[in-house]
This record gives sequence, C-alpha cells and structure tokens, in this order.
Amino acid sequence: MENMKKKNLKKSIRVKIISMGNAEVGKSCIIKRYCEKRFVPKYLATIGIDYGVTKVNLQEREVKVNIFDMAGHPVFYEVRNEFYKDTQGAMLVYDVTNRATFDALDQWVDEMKLEVGSGHGMDNIVFVLCANKIDKGKRVVEDMEGRLWADAHGFHYFETSAQTGDGITEMFNTLFEGVLVAIDNGGRKQPVTTQLGYTREQVEAIQRLKNAKDNYDRLGLRSGATKDDINRAFRRLSVMLHPDKSVAPGSEEAFKLLVKARTDLLNASRS
Repeated sequence: MENMKKKNLKKSIRVKIISMGNAEVGKSCIIKRYCEKRFVPKYLATIGIDYGVTKVNLQEREVKVNIFDMAGHPVFYEVRNEFYKDTQGAMLVYDVTNRATFDALDQWVDEMKLEVGSGHGMDNIVFVLCANKIDKGKRVVEDMEGRLWADAHGFHYFETSAQTGDGITEMFNTLFEGVLVAIDNGGRKQPVTTQLGYTREQVEAIQRLKNAKDNYDRLGLRSGATKDDINRAFRRLSVMLHPDKSVAPGSEEAFKLLVKARTDLLNASRS
C-alpha cells in the first residue's frame, strides 16, 4: 500500500521560502512551530541567516521546502541581500503589539525590490503577511489595518500566534499552495482577490476617533472650531462610518464616539 502511494505521488519539487520582518517579531518561532510543532519562549536572535528544510505533500506531490530565516536587524542587510534572488515565496511578519514593526513593512518590500527588481521577478513571488503575537495583550495594530495593507499589496493575510499555533498551519499551506500554482503556471502566481468592503480613509477615521486626545481631534478639527465646522465634520464622518453603511471593524463604536464628540462640543459652545 505504501509503495502504491509513493507511485501515485508526482515528481517531487524543491521550493525556496524566505522570512522577512523586524527583529523580535517572531519569524523563527513561527517556523519552529510549523516544522517542529513546538514553541521556544526564550528569545534567541537569528544571526545572519538560519536555514532549514521540511517536506510536505500537496496536490499529490512531495514538496521539499527550503526555508531561509533572515535576521531582522539592519546590520545583517549585506547578508540578507544574497538570499532574495530566486525566492518563490515570502513570509512577511510584524508584531501586532509593536507598531514600529508594522510601519517597517514597506521598507522590507523595498529592500527586496532592490535585489529582485520590481518587474516580473518580484510580481510573481507569493507573499503572506503574518500579524503575529495575537495571543499577547495590548494590541496596537488592529486587524483591519493589516488586512488593508495586505490587500493594497496583493498579499495573503493571516493572524498568527507562534505560542498557541493559531493560524500557522493555514498560513504555510496557503503559501506552499500558492507557490505550486505559480510553478504550474510557468512561474506566474495567481492574483489574490479580496473583498474587504472598506477603505483606508474609514480605517484612519476609526483609529482617530478611538485614540484622539480630545473631541476636536476626534472630528479632525482645531481647537475652537465654529459650530458650522463641527457640523460639517460630523456630516462627513457620519456618512463614512454609519454602522448601516460601513462594514469596517469598529464602525459602531467609532460612530458612537463621533456622536458624543459632536454633542459635547456643541453643548460646550452654548455655555
């Protein structure tokens, strides 16, 4: 029976996957969780490049996956740039409790473009964006921000935790399957299709309403704005964020904050 299974498998394929992202976002822990089914709580910085091989069976094929885990510290750039070429799949990771790691995502993509080029080579690398450490408290990057960023770049998006294993297997399966599809399609990856239903402007408005220092700031106004200014700002934001029209996560809470901010400001102007 085992021999029959092996005969049914198509010719094995070797693929190259890399990890990208700032130091301490959990790249190595994600890889260990998938390959070794364990979590390493003690942080050990990757020095230069760590390399590993794993085998998976997908679409009746044995896939030999070469994973290059790249150190996130800037000092290792000269080491990293030797490994970007010929990459077929990339795992881009940020820490949801550290906004700086999210803000650095564009820099990582730009760094890779310098070595691979922005044309055919870069366009056909399969990317997954991992919003990692979702098990931790004090999340500062909301999922809708990550999803919008991934959508704008044509990347798959996953919420992951190396500690609990949430999202890890699904993420790697999507990455490997995407690479196989590209191989079967002459190196051309299949576009990622998403239907988020909300815009970056809505996300930014929700974030401002939640995190603003005062009610003027919530409405995007300067202190001392007139009654007409307050009402105009309210109308614009209410059209954008009304829960009956907006599917962006957090719209209902943001709309309540918007109504309260307008009411408080108008009451203050009458006193």
